[in-house]
Amino acid sequence: MTNPEGASRNLPRWAARERLREKGQFWTPEWVAKAMAAYVMTQPTDVLFDPAVGAGAFFRAAKSLARERGTPICCRGMEIDPEILKQALEDGNLQAEDTAGIAIGDFTLQPPQEKLSAIVANPPYIRHHRLSAEKKEALRHMCAQIIGSAIDGRAGLHVYFLLRALTLLKAGGRLAIILPADVCEGKYARDIWGWITTHFAVDAVITFAPAASPFPAVDTNPIVFFIRKAPPEEQFWWAKCHRTQTNALQEWVLRGLEAKEYDDLKMMRRSIKEGLATGFSREPCERQEEGYVLGDFAKVIRGIATGANDFFFLNSRQIEALGLPESYFVRAIGRTRDVSGDAVTATTLNALDLAGRPTFLLSLNGQDKTTFPDALQRYLALGEEKGLPTRPLLAQRKPWYKMEVRTPPPLLFAYLGRRNSRFIRNYAQVVPLTGFLCLYPHWSNAEYIERLALVLNHPDMLTNLSKIGKSYGAGAIKVEPRWLEQLPIPDRVVQTYKLPTQMRLWA
Repeated sequence: MTNPEGASRNLPRWAARERLREKGQFWTPEWVAKAMAAYVMTQPTDVLFDPAVGAGAFFRAAKSLARERGTPICCRGMEIDPEILKQALEDGNLQAEDTAGIAIGDFTLQPPQEKLSAIVANPPYIRHHRLSAEKKEALRHMCAQIIGSAIDGRAGLHVYFLLRALTLLKAGGRLAIILPADVCEGKYARDIWGWITTHFAVDAVITFAPAASPFPAVDTNPIVFFIRKAPPEEQFWWAKCHRTQTNALQEWVLRGLEAKEYDDLKMMRRSIKEGLATGFSREPCERQEEGYVLGDFAKVIRGIATGANDFFFLNSRQIEALGLPESYFVRAIGRTRDVSGDAVTATTLNALDLAGRPTFLLSLNGQDKTTFPDALQRYLALGEEKGLPTRPLLAQRKPWYKMEVRTPPPLLFAYLGRRNSRFIRNYAQVVPLTGFLCLYPHWSNAEYIERLALVLNHPDMLTNLSKIGKSYGAGAIKVEPRWLEQLPIPDRVVQTYKLPTQMRLWA
């Protein structure tokens, strides 16, 4: 998750990025790798195991620590991609003797048979939609065997690495693993952490300020977990690193996670119960004042998923060039950056269209395509030639070109904001794509909607987003529809804008 080493470095930037996404390969920087290795090597151990060796960052860190202590260490591990190991050898990141202890295979589904005392890992960050249906089913079955039930299908491969690694720990064994924050914030988080915290001791959770991210070029919020195979404890250390390349992290680990003042690292004791309720990736949540949640005032639905934006979402020049009747289109908005302010207006749409941005969504019902005008039939045939009906989402629709339907919502929410999350008034009556969430207030009165918009854009509301959203790199927050309905709204903010709270007609 830092600058990629090896095989991707000679590819064009976009191609290298796509390769990394497919393989999930991002390398751990030395200052983090040494702290993680130090944790699992705190207890006497002669073998360190890395389930995703990659460029060998943890092997190098462990051997460096072993040399400093004057004690030997044997590094073993697994890697699914032999090309990465070959590149690591050529680059000098791995030595020839290291390869003897590395097995080629899938750690999640073909794990080692013996128990281990020291595991350190940076699993492949491969999101669920990049896994084959067969592998997803095998992983869900594996999960059910481990924790007693399958988890939500949107869990990425890294979640299953965590579960598999924990099952391989000896009594007293230690796991240091770096994962994206979604492992604490996803729909599945409650299930997996409920199991972990009843079977293991969580010693520490280490988070990073945006300026200190180990992976500054990647849209993820990384977290390091230190976990022991030991009876659960009621408290854990929660730390936040504020400067990259700091020595404080490794020093703190080598001192046995003792309380100490550092300029670059702040730590505190938290209860497991509070951490589970708040989310381990988030700072402790102070007691909430009495108030409401967004769901008391509005229903939230995701925007339209087209399945092929480049085909269904066009600008006026494209429509004219193709000879398509405009009556088959609805006005739409696609990207959050297409709305710079807190409102979408007709002026906004005109400016976007003049700039060549798409604002027309082809919105067809399920009628037979032979009933459409000739130009539209030809366009659909072009989509079939491109293989659109076989795309995962479109293959589920009957027929494939039938578009999802949304009533234009009075309010939109920027779905994935980079320090600019906001609620937007939809004066242009557009339908949003998946870059936004749709908010449908429980009352349709215009003044009520305006007051609700003022409430939602109050600074406290935007601050509260961090309590319900998934955190990504550079301060970005992603909020799912059901979670947005749980956005806390203090009573004082409701009272400030005299927003009615009773389910009644409001004249």
